[in-house]
Amino acid sequence: MVSSVGRSGPCREAVRRGGCLSRLRGTAEGASPVARRTMQAFRKALIVGAVLGAGAGVGSALFVLVTPGEERIQAMLKEMPGQDPRSREQAARNKQLVLATLQEAAATQENLAWRKKWMGSGGGRSA
Repeated sequence: MVSSVGRSGPCREAVRRGGCLSRLRGTAEGASPVARRTMQAFRKALIVGAVLGAGAGVGSALFVLVTPGEERIQAMLKEMPGQDPRSREQAARNKQLVLATLQEAAATQENLAWRKKWMGSGGGRSA
């Protein structure tokens, strides 16, 4: 069995000088220009990714904060102008009149838009 006690090696010397990784810290200065450009591009890509990720996180957090809860959504739906019974009945009546006019137009060859009272039974507008 070989003992490493008392022997000096490159890593043991590096440990005394400040760690075995101290040799790797200075590699950027001694690296080739291609390696430096590659490392700079990689660093920029990481920074851009971090900034975009942070922006997406902030945007998501703001979206969650601004979005109303279920109770507020129900209250907003009740406050909408077309939700009261009278306006719903009026809208249904208008749909029925338009549908009746379209059915009549489909059944005849006459152009109903040229009629004086085009809504049928006297309740329409004059042209």
